[in-house]
Amino acid sequence: LGMTCDPVCGLVQIPCIERNAYAAARALDANLYSAFTDGMHRVSFDKVVQVMKQTGHDLPSLYKETSEGGLAKDYKQM
Repeated sequence: LGMTCDPVCGLVQIPCIERNAYAAARALDANLYSAFTDGMHRVSFDKVVQVMKQTGHDLPSLYKETSEGGLAKDYKQM
């Protein structure tokens, strides 16, 4: 989605919660779409999974909710 969302002090805050709610709605939409289509797609499911796996490998660990990036990187305890 183009945003980092690392936990600050181990807490998952608003950006992550909203993103997860949006993702859940998209998952329901995808379920409805798949239930009512003929199954013919321009990109195969296997190709999508392969590309997602490669993207996960290419993404620096700094942006994988390690508490070392995003908001957590700039957070200074008061």
